[in-house]
Order: sequence, then structure tokens, then C-alpha cells
Amino acid sequence: MKKPNSPLFLINAMLVVGLTLSSPVSTAGQVDPSQLSYDATDNPPGPVAPATIARTDRGRATIRAVRLTEPLNVDGVLDEAIYQTPPITGFIQTVPLEGEPASERTDAWVLYDDENLYLVCRCWDSAPPEEWIANELRRDTNQLRQNQVFGALFDTFHDRRNGFNFYTNPLGARADQWITDEGNPNSDWNPVWSVRTGRFDGGWTAEMEIPFKSLRYLSGEDQTWGVQIRRNIRRRNEFAYITFVPASSGGSTGIFRVSAAADLVGLELPSAGRNIEIKPYATSSVTSDFTLAEPVSNDTNGDVGIDVKYGITANITADLTYNTDFAQVEVDERQVNLSRFSLSFPEKREFFLEGRGTFDFGSRGFTGGGGGFGGGGGGGGFGGGAAPTIFYSRRIGLGASGAVPILGGGRVTGKTGRLGFGMMNLQTDDVGAAPGTNFSVLRVKRDVLRRSSIGALFTNRSESLVADGSNQVYGLDGSFNFGQAVSFGGFYAQSRTPGLNTDNESYVARASYGGDRYGFGGDYTVVGDNFNPEIGLVRRDNFRRYSANARFSPRPRSIEWIRQFRLFGRYERIESLDASVLETESWNGGVSVEFENSDQLSLFGGTNFERLDLPLRVSSDVSLPVGTYEFKSAMFQYSLGGQRRVSGSFSLQVGEFYDGNIRSIGYNRGRISVLDQFSLEPSVSFNDVETSAGDFKTTVVRLRADYAFSPLMFVGGLVQYDSDSDSFSSNLRFRWEYAPGSEFFAVYTDERSTIGSGIPNIENRAFVLKINRLLRF
Repeated sequence: MKKPNSPLFLINAMLVVGLTLSSPVSTAGQVDPSQLSYDATDNPPGPVAPATIARTDRGRATIRAVRLTEPLNVDGVLDEAIYQTPPITGFIQTVPLEGEPASERTDAWVLYDDENLYLVCRCWDSAPPEEWIANELRRDTNQLRQNQVFGALFDTFHDRRNGFNFYTNPLGARADQWITDEGNPNSDWNPVWSVRTGRFDGGWTAEMEIPFKSLRYLSGEDQTWGVQIRRNIRRRNEFAYITFVPASSGGSTGIFRVSAAADLVGLELPSAGRNIEIKPYATSSVTSDFTLAEPVSNDTNGDVGIDVKYGITANITADLTYNTDFAQVEVDERQVNLSRFSLSFPEKREFFLEGRGTFDFGSRGFTGGGGGFGGGGGGGGFGGGAAPTIFYSRRIGLGASGAVPILGGGRVTGKTGRLGFGMMNLQTDDVGAAPGTNFSVLRVKRDVLRRSSIGALFTNRSESLVADGSNQVYGLDGSFNFGQAVSFGGFYAQSRTPGLNTDNESYVARASYGGDRYGFGGDYTVVGDNFNPEIGLVRRDNFRRYSANARFSPRPRSIEWIRQFRLFGRYERIESLDASVLETESWNGGVSVEFENSDQLSLFGGTNFERLDLPLRVSSDVSLPVGTYEFKSAMFQYSLGGQRRVSGSFSLQVGEFYDGNIRSIGYNRGRISVLDQFSLEPSVSFNDVETSAGDFKTTVVRLRADYAFSPLMFVGGLVQYDSDSDSFSSNLRFRWEYAPGSEFFAVYTDERSTIGSGIPNIENRAFVLKINRLLRF
């Protein structure tokens, strides 16, 4: 019997389940604000005011939020009387000098009223403003993380695992992240909030205004949250936190260590209510496609749709979407692939990005640290490389020939007590001979012990791609973390597809130790021949994999210009399941040096073995024959620190490639900061390969240009050239946030063929206008 195409029945069920699971979370570990004290040696006290921070001899801290009695003018000028309140101070370095006081003074305040939470700072800086690292205005960019920033993470349910992270730089650029399970940062979560910055003689200031409606929390008096406040002094490559965070957590990534956050007390929170956000949109487009059997030229079209967010309870939210549109999404970046397996591209569509940490399955990778580089090996980290990804959202609404219309669907995510959960259901339209398909995902995860969890995942695709009928996957996973550095985990999953009900399992076990000075880890992975997660990604099947890695990373105090050495090695072995035949084996290792100015120098080397049972296509006109291959190669890499006006990573690889040789030159993650508002991001990859099956050269060139008129308006362009596919493409985007949470987009995209001489021939192009409007109730 054909399954119903409408997802409404499942959406209703999801809402019912969400309401059923809405029992409140108990709050523990609260501190009596009257026990707080103020250390007068940190800053001179002002008039009589409440204390704001207290510390224990075990490195813990308790911070008191101050309730406003008068409206706060958010303008970046700290001239209100509330700033006579003794500030939160005493920041502690994570790097470069673990446990030492921060090199610059920072005053912070956490304030609130009936509608908003305020995070405020006065960042003293002994350097003149022209030496500050502040050259980014766009929201949520990698470059913003390379600036001098101030911000805080709020653990609103005080579970010491999850939180909302907000930060800014002296220019007032915004960044926000939804962090789950002390990692998995989702930078594409974009709540409504604002910030204003200013300067004073001796530093800079920032006032952040975060509406309570943008957060999930439990309302009521005397609530306790977690809070971690961070300042980055980028010109010194220094990261400091309000509590002690070990250097092994990393400088910028130390904010993920939610369990190290201070307690935030004194909160009398307004009722969370059942917040409702409605976001209708409208689009207008002109498209041409000259590659079709019946070419289309300047075809006009328009559409409307709507997204709704409904707060079922304070900690459970439903998202509904109708006629989902992703016209504003930037195109994928082209990549060079000389390995045996298909590439994985990041998700960029807003509906799938928000709350994605809820649906992550399995571990996120080794903390023990190894290392490696390309050259044809079959390796990769846990959840990547050879290991399968059980839920890969790009399987929904994206097909081999392009986008597949999503008619609508819904999602419910939340947490009740120690139980977190997520439910998703989406329906795609018919496209040609492909029938409309319903996609369902169910995820539950329970917190256990202090920093560990166990969980389960179920996915369903109503129309299988390889058989008549549907496809399901069931899975269990666990992650167990002890102390600061010890981690164990893994998963077991099984797929169900008509006719493929044997050898349909996959499982992984892993262990690691990730200290700052030493690290090591290992994993064991199995993927059956018929394991078929059709809302997931499997690059390789019918194998078992053994992998081990080790790292030694001392910090030499006697060499002032070197921050840390890293020596690492990694071994990987992959055998076929049916005959235990060796398919892949690699030994690789290297050494890297991190300098105090944040530049890095790295040398890698490795030896690889590959068995090809089928011809391997390595370029558009060269395929390697069946056989066994042993080859060695080495790589040199120098990376300029991201805080520089000109940054990026230069690499040179030489050595053997299967039965031939390879020479590769690359410049990746490049950035040239022309102005604070204008930047260029070039990337070049060139490969010269000689094999017995033929010689070939590949070149991929990419240039991104961005100009920010303000933190709320920017224009950007991405142009790409790929010699292997003889293609040249461009993508131009204008974005304007004309009201909080409401946006206007203008997007132009084209693709051209470079075959022949002269101006590349146009193959397709599109121009799209899109506007949406956020309505909050």
C-alpha cells in the first residue's frame, strides 16, 4: 500500500509527544547570593552595591546577575549608574600561560530586566587601537573568531553540557552558537539579539542585549544558570576565561567546556510563555538553462511560503515549514578529489542547521589527536572518511540532478530532565519519474554520569532508492567522558531495505586520551556489505577498520618564540569483511610547530597501500587499473595566523601516487583584509600527476570577496574555476537584515563551460529576490 504523502499526520503526533514530555526540569546546586563576596584588590569599589563574584579554593566561581531598576540605553557607552556596581573580574588564561591572570584587565557585568538579558564589558587594552585585531563585520564568520572578541556562554538549564554562546568584536560584529554536549557548535543558529560597541581612553566597550524570547530556559525566581565569560586578546594569541579552563581544551574551543562554567545566580526570570514566531517569505526569480533538451531562457517565477516556530513549553520547541525555500543559500565550494571515495559537503540550509546538534549520532572524533594528510589513503576521522554518517541531512531535498522541492514538514526538539529528543518529518514533491518521498528522523539521548550520554536514532525513507518499498535505520550510541581527557564511545546501527536484510550492520568502538602534553586513541569500525542508510552517507562498505594514533605536544618554556611542538603518528588498516583481504594500510606521521604569533609550520610523511578491485577514476580521462599499489609521499605546510591582514595555508606535496608520481601546490583558507569592511579570500590547488594509465593536471581556483556596509548588511561574491570539469561559476549575494530577524536577499548564480576559446559559454543562470519578515508573539 502506498504511504501517505502528507506529513501532517506525523507533525500532529510530534506536537502531542512534545506536550507529553513537557515536565519541568528540577534545578540543583543553587548558591545563596548572600554568601557572595567582593575582592577589593581587583577593582576599586563604587557606591554601595551588591557583590558580583565569589570564588572557591577549588577554582569554581559563582556570579550574581544584577536586576536593573532603570531602563538601560544600549549604546556602547557605559555611563549609567549601574556600572558603578563592582564588576566581574579576575580572568584566567587558558593559553599561553595556563592558570595565570589575563594580561589585560577586563570588567564584565551580567544584567537583566523583565524582557532582556544584558552582557556588558569594559575591555582595557594597553595597545593603541591600530594594533587591535578587528577586521570583520559579518555575522558568524570564521574570521570573526580570529579577531579580538568578548562574549559569554549561558547554560540556561544548568546541565553542564549545553549552552548558548554569544560574542562580539570592537566593531560590533555578531556571532552566536548553540553548543550541545560540550562540543558540536552550531554557528548557523541565528537568534534575535543586538550589540553596540564603543571606545574609551584605554580600551573598548560592548553592550549586548539578548531577549529572553531568544533563549530556552525555566522561568521562576532564584534560578541558577551556568555562565562562562571569555575574552580573546588575539594580537597575543591569548584566551582568558572567568574560570579555569585547561589548555588541553584549546584556546578558542575552551568555551565548549560547559562543565567548567561558573554558576549564575540572582535570576528572577519572566515566564517563558509559549513563544510564537511566524516568518513568511516571498521570492521572485528569472532562470535560464541551456543544457536541457528544450532550453529555457529567462523563465520568470514567483513563490511564497512560511516557517513557524512554536514554544510548546520553555524547553520544547516545534518548527513547522511549508513550501520550504533555500534560494539564498551559497553554492558549494569545488574541491579536488584524488581519493577512492566521494566527497562530503557541509549543510548550509537554515531549516536543517538550527538544532542540528540534537540529531548528531555517534562520536565527533578523537581527542587523542593523530594527524595525516591526503595522498590516496582511505582513512578519515570518526564519522568521516571510511566510517558512515548515519544521518546526513543533505539526503533530504537534494538529488543527483539538483534541488528537490520540499512541500513542507516539521520538527520538535527539546529536553526534559536528563532526556533530550528530536523528531523531524519532511515531504518532498514528485520530480520526473521520482515519486514524492517522506523522510522521518527520531532521536533520543539521555545524560548519564557527569559528562556522558547514551542514545538512540531511527530514520525512515518512504521510497527506497535501491528497492521497492521503504528504508529504515535503527541505531544506539554512547559517549563516556571522564576527567579532563579520557573518552570512550561508539555506536551500533542496522539498516532495513527489502532484499538487503543480511550483512546490514555497522558498529564502531573507540577510546582516547586527549591531554595537552600527550594524546593517544584508537578505534575499530565495521560496515556491512548491505548496510544502507538512505538518509545517511556511506563512502565505503564491506570492511573492518583498525586505527590508532598518538601525539606528544610539549610547550617549551625555554624557547620564547615557540608556543607548542606536536609530534604525532597514525596507523590505519582496512580489511574486507568477506575474505579478510587487506584493502588499505597507511602509516603516517609528522611534526608541527606553533609559534607565539600563531603561525604554524608542519611536516608530514606517510606510506600507503591500496588494493583496487575496480578501476579508479582519478580525473575526467584517466582511470587506474585493478591491482595493488604501494606509494609514499611527503607534505610541507606553513600557515599564517588568522589574525594577520594576510593569512592562509601554503602547502607543497611531493612523492608517489599509486604507480606514478604527484606534485601538488596549494594555498587554502586564504584571506586578505583590504579594509575592515572589505576582504578577499583566495584559494588555489594545483596537482601534476603522472601514472601508467596517463598523466593529468588539475587546477581549482576559488575567490570569495565580501564587503560589509554594517553588521546588518553585506554583499559577497564567490567565483570558481575547475579544470577537470571545464567549468567556471559565480555566485553573488546581497543580504540586508532590515529589521531584527527579517531579511532581504538578492542572489545571482551562473555556471559556464570553459571548453573552447574566448569567453566561457553560459550553461545556466538564475537571479532571485527573496524577502522574509519575522513576527514574534
